[in-house]
Amino acid sequence: MAAPEFDIVPPETIRDGSATDAYFLRTEETLRHAERNPTVVAEVTADQFPAGEFELLAGVKDAAALLAGLDDAVTVDALPEGTLFDGGPVMRLEGPYRSFARFETSLLGFLSHASGVATAALNCRRAAPESDLLSFGARHVHPSIAGMIERSALLAGFDGFSHVAAGELLDREASGTMPHALVICFGRGEQEAAWRAFDEAVPADTPRVALCDTYSDEKDEVVRAVETLGDDLDGVRLDTTASRRGDFRHILREVEWELDAREMDGVDVFVSGGLGPAELRALRDVADGFGVGGYVSNADPVDFALDIVEVEGEPCAKRGKLSGAKEVYRTADGGHAVGLRDRDGPDGAEALLEPLVRDGDVVREFSIEAAADRALADAERTGFGSGAAE
Repeated sequence: MAAPEFDIVPPETIRDGSATDAYFLRTEETLRHAERNPTVVAEVTADQFPAGEFELLAGVKDAAALLAGLDDAVTVDALPEGTLFDGGPVMRLEGPYRSFARFETSLLGFLSHASGVATAALNCRRAAPESDLLSFGARHVHPSIAGMIERSALLAGFDGFSHVAAGELLDREASGTMPHALVICFGRGEQEAAWRAFDEAVPADTPRVALCDTYSDEKDEVVRAVETLGDDLDGVRLDTTASRRGDFRHILREVEWELDAREMDGVDVFVSGGLGPAELRALRDVADGFGVGGYVSNADPVDFALDIVEVEGEPCAKRGKLSGAKEVYRTADGGHAVGLRDRDGPDGAEALLEPLVRDGDVVREFSIEAAADRALADAERTGFGSGAAE
């Protein structure tokens, strides 16, 4: 059999459970040999108790697709996608253990990676709440997961992204105008020719955003772009490398000054390149929008684990974990609380776990817009991203 062209695990392998750690297959084999298949409650959890360090749940759509159709006896509950969580389960599975044992690896991967990316993106969104934010980080990750990166950024409130194939997957149009490579192809001193050719070549509905830092001073290139494209110019982008920036805030103020001097109030200033929440806070009043790359795409996954907490109706857990099926709550003051499922929750608290899979079917609709609204509302309630945490 010929080796695959790319090192990508195909969807059908994820679906049949082969995309797993070997010891789960050994577990299946052993339990089958012993004629054991207990009904269990298993919970996906990052932290046992709330500690005030919230993270944003993403990846639930893919997790639901994975778990649907496994066994009608398996039920799944989960927090709504776009919920900020802090301690306790984000998902609960109940049913015969062998029905879902081998899917743990992929399940945790779906939730862990997407939630880490979404949490980083929400940090950026909160750092620049009024700015246009685009996800530019697909170049930092394996192309097979670009769709997950861009969807997670949108879920956290980003306005768009750059990856074309991800756009086709998500039924959204990718954003972006020109790279330094385009300007360089025209040669030093020929920036005007590059901007003019771009204006002539691309569709009328493509924003005319000129990249203005390839060969000379940012202010100089911005003025030249204004003089070249005039009223057709929608914006300028500065993607200056960190080693050449100096006082970047001062540079942006100079650019804004020159645009104002030429009465070009309709020209937006867009900034990209090595940005995170700290830079967004520092520049949000002198720039109209930002492209954020590695801070979001390279985010550490959330360290989720799946643990059995009940077997045949009896509470149990390994050392370091809490036994018994649990419920999680959003308290009236915006906090997060965890309690046993068969007990009353805090006064005035909202239980967060909702049905996800019943009788083998997904019983929830997924909307990126609704999840983003939830994430931003939760951020307000919990105070997420209101300080300097990054």
